[in-house]
Parts: sequence; structure tokens; C-alpha cells
Amino acid sequence: MSLSEIALLVKGDVSGDPDLKISGVSEIQNGKPGTITFLGNPLYGKYLDNTAASAVFVSKKTDLKDHDGIIVTDPQLAMAKTLSVFYPDKKPPGIIHPNTFIHHHAKVGVDVTIDPGTVIESGAIIGDGSWIGPNVFIGANISMGTNCKIYANTVLYHDIVMGDKVIIHAGAVIGSDGYGFVNDSNRQVKIPQVGSVLIGDNVEIGSNSTIDRATIGNTIIGDMCKLDNLVHIAHNVKIGRGCLITAQVGIAGSAEVGDFCTFAGQAGVVPHVRIGDNSIITGKSGVTKSLSGNEIYGGFPARPIKEQHKKDAILIEVSRMRKQLDQLIKG
Repeated sequence: MSLSEIALLVKGDVSGDPDLKISGVSEIQNGKPGTITFLGNPLYGKYLDNTAASAVFVSKKTDLKDHDGIIVTDPQLAMAKTLSVFYPDKKPPGIIHPNTFIHHHAKVGVDVTIDPGTVIESGAIIGDGSWIGPNVFIGANISMGTNCKIYANTVLYHDIVMGDKVIIHAGAVIGSDGYGFVNDSNRQVKIPQVGSVLIGDNVEIGSNSTIDRATIGNTIIGDMCKLDNLVHIAHNVKIGRGCLITAQVGIAGSAEVGDFCTFAGQAGVVPHVRIGDNSIITGKSGVTKSLSGNEIYGGFPARPIKEQHKKDAILIEVSRMRKQLDQLIKG
């Protein structure tokens, strides 16, 4: 592709030779001739002078210096679109491997690919164009939408409902029992977990993540949510649209999360709280009460980030004063 063709794709403006041929993409610090790279973080500006890449996506023309490139609003987004062109998804072959078990009461759509070792139980519905990787278990009465991708060794328990274009990465477990027990004279009695899991359209779930089925009712993952690896969503949690949940986040039972919220790594949420739309929960924070939303929260317990910064500053000042006091006492 020429630089001008890529600029048209990403809705950017060419700086330099519009006919420059680009054959791929590369990292800015390991740039290769004939490729395009991007400057999305100012910390990587130090690599720009010596990069061997032939062109660069930037947000400001002055960042290009003497390089050919394309000026865009979001260089990382431009790179994502360009990667999709040079490395398009391969269309599954639409072949069902003979070494699979598909119950005769299951329904498999057209152009579905099923790899060896997969088990599909009675009443399951697999949507058109979906791909099921090797050694996947699909329980009874699952409803899976069209063009889904289920990677190896994933376990989908019974009675789950999934939308279209859902991606579930290797080793994830969806629909296992929620952690429900009640004490009876110092004996833990298991509460039957008879609900379901509803997963919306265009959801992606990372490797080794777990989403528990509801005790009664539904655990819900809204459209366009993206879960990282090693995420745990407990029973009866309801997550709105477009949420980003990164590694090792845990959200406890019956918590409700609004639309377009972001959870950084190892954040935790206690049961039965409500987190408002557009909340950002910083890494290792603990949400112990409901939050109104449209704000960044941090700390334990999580509070508006400005309040957390004030608290941190006070603790630092107290520590400094303590050292000064110790010095005075010692004389």
C-alpha cells in the first residue's frame, strides 16, 4: 500500500512522499525499512531519530522531524486499523473435525468450524460462522450467536446465552457455580446456583477468566465489554456496555457496574455496590461502597482520586514530621 492509501484508510494527512510503498508494520524501537510505525506515547520519542521504519503515525507534524508519515488524531488507533489490513483475520474453513462429539439434539449453523476433541451437549445452538477450538466443552442448552470464536480448553457450562462476535480465549470458564454458602449451626450449606450468564455482542473474555452463573436470575456482561486474562466476575454481577476490565480484577456478587467503566489491574469490588457510568478504578484499588461515576477513583477504600492524593500527601508529610521529631528528641 502507498502512504496515501493508508492515510485514506485512517483519515489522516500525509507528510512526505504520498507514493511511498509500505509493506507492513513494526515497533518504533525496532523499526524495519518498508514498514510504518507509530508514536503514541511521548516516552517513545527517543526512538524516533534512529528508527529504520519508513513512515510514522504521529498526532503532531512537528514530531515527524525528517520522517515521512501520517498525521492523525490517535496514532494508536491508526496503527490498529493498519494492522487489520496487513494481518486480516483468517476465515475458518467451515469444517467439523470427525473427532468431536455433537449431541443429536444440538444445532450447528452453517460455515461453523469445530476442532478435534470438542464436546457439544444436547440443546446447544451454535451460530453461523462460529469457530470452536480444540477440546472445548459446550454445555446443554447454550445459545451462541454468529461469528463467535471460542479458543482451546474453554468450558461453557449449561444454559448460557451469548451474543454475536463473542471471543473467549483459552482456558476461560463461563457459568460455573457462584460462591454461595449459608451457615447452619457451623455447617456450610451450599446454595444451589440455578441462574444463567448473559453475554452481549462483541464481548472479548481473556484467558483463564471466570464468570459465575447467577444464584437466581442472570449474571450479565454488556455489549462491547473487554475482559483481560485472569478476571473473576462473581454471581449476579451486572456489567454495562463497553467496560474495560484488566488482569486480576475481581468483582464480587451482585455488584452493578455502569456503562464504559474501566478497571485497572488487581482492583476489587465488594458485593452489592453500584458503580456509576464512566468510572475509572485505578490499580489495586478497593471499591467498598457505591460510586456515583464520571470520575477517577483510587485507593482503599476507593475515593475520588483527588481525595486519595491529598491523603497520600498528608501521610508523606506526617512521616517527614515524625523523622524531624525523632531527630529533635535525639538532640
